Amino acid sequence: MKDFRMFLDGIGELEKRERLEGILNNIKEKFPQLTEEIKWNQPMFTDHGTFIIGFSIAKEHIAVAPEAVVISLFEKEIEEAGYSHTQGLFRIKWTDNVDFDLLYKVVAYNIEDKKDMTKFWR
Repeated sequence: MKDFRMFLDGIGELEKRERLEGILNNIKEKFPQLTEEIKWNQPMFTDHGTFIIGFSIAKEHIAVAPEAVVISLFEKEIEEAGYSHTQGLFRIKWTDNVDFDLLYKVVAYNIEDKKDMTKFWR
């Protein structure tokens, strides 16, 4: 988590910092091959230089951004988890349970789907 430490330390509310740190730690433990990066002031994971998933925080939620195609593919599961979404992200409210199975599926999908990509974005 060394690459994410400065970002996390900048989150003033301890509960929110710990919540996001827990999500990031879970993903790093499940997918240790991913690289931690901060781009556009957002923590994200990449694989061989291509974007896998990114996160940002807002007053009411954590925004999870896996790219629009993934939102479309997992739309039903995102809604079943109780998360609202836009074309490019879904929102985990600070009071919501984190559906780690869904997060793992999204990350695994992007890793597999983008394994031969040479660009950062689709």
